[in-house]
Amino acid sequence: MTRQALIAGGGIGAMAAALAAARAGWEVRLYEQADAFSEVGAGIQLGPNATRLLQGWGLGRALSQVAAFPEQLSVRSAAKGHDLGSLPLGSRCTERYGAPYATLHRGDLHALLLASVAGRGEVHLNLNAPVAGFTNTPEGVQVAWADGHRVEGDVLIGADGLWSAVRKQVLADGAPQPTGHLAYRALVRQTDLPLSLRSQQVTVWLGPRLHVVSYPVRGGEMLNVVVILHGEPPADMENWDHAGLGADVQAGLAGQCSALMALIEAMPAWRLWALCERPPLHSADQMASGRVALLGDAAHPMRPYLAQGAGMAIEDAAELGRCLSGVIRPLADVPLALRHYALQRWERNARVQARALRNGHIFHATGPLRLGRDLSLWLLGQRLLDVPWLYRVPVSGSPIHAPRATRQLR
Repeated sequence: MTRQALIAGGGIGAMAAALAAARAGWEVRLYEQADAFSEVGAGIQLGPNATRLLQGWGLGRALSQVAAFPEQLSVRSAAKGHDLGSLPLGSRCTERYGAPYATLHRGDLHALLLASVAGRGEVHLNLNAPVAGFTNTPEGVQVAWADGHRVEGDVLIGADGLWSAVRKQVLADGAPQPTGHLAYRALVRQTDLPLSLRSQQVTVWLGPRLHVVSYPVRGGEMLNVVVILHGEPPADMENWDHAGLGADVQAGLAGQCSALMALIEAMPAWRLWALCERPPLHSADQMASGRVALLGDAAHPMRPYLAQGAGMAIEDAAELGRCLSGVIRPLADVPLALRHYALQRWERNARVQARALRNGHIFHATGPLRLGRDLSLWLLGQRLLDVPWLYRVPVSGSPIHAPRATRQLR
């Protein structure tokens, strides 16, 4: 019996969902609103919880050809430049968690997922197809486009990002809200930098009401730099990719150490992204309803301060695939399978959302909290920076949950 999965979206989460559903034996029809498959943005970090799943899907070799695998995470003071704490990555991460910590360009991750699904006969990719709405029918779910065209399937997966049209109809809970934080992103070839600024590690600079992250991408050939500052968002928040002014970045970092400012001044151009969010999930009902499931940013957008936005989308896709693999009678089994998916995922996603929110307060701390943070990193660096509850392999057959943690920087 043919089982049809309809997917709204064409980004990383949508491609991961398409691959997982196809591997589960479903025919997949994916609908992207743009006229080409692409992924805007710059760098992305993937913890071993995500790279482990990619390896399980047979994408480990493709990942190794485009990613960098930093040996260390280093945390430094933005104001003074000295080291606050560090965490070994590289082989130590692989030995402890069974998979590597990777940094890569978002476009490279998207491309390897796209190549994997495009090569499967049961996956049908459609462009210029923005979902206008859907209707539940006795036989399944019917998706409609603005031109009146309709298609029917057994399940609809809303993986259409932060401004999800599918979520808007399912939950009707309004638009995501600005955080008051602005992300400026830049990419530069390492060979265009002086030797003192080239890096093959992840470096985080912490300052009052700001922080900066840099790490290698494109196999280490390029350096990705992200500056997070407090500020007013642009008027058009849905189009996140705005030109950023180097003068604005330098003004926001005025007074920070010379080493950091030298890195900032070496960047050739900046793009601006206004960070938006939703409150952490509070129930499974926010991830699935009837024959419709939400995945990735459509379900649980989060601040980037735990570097897990893509990781959670990939985890969502893997769990969704596991749940869909058990569907024998689509008419009766789909709602139960999606309910199981939501129950397995919502608490972990909520925890990551909440931890990312808290990390933002800690990263940007001022006054006594900042002093306490720096002292804790100096005394307990590796213990604070490691995230075993997030990275470890879950117990077989159980949700990817973990006991509550209390350490502030995890």
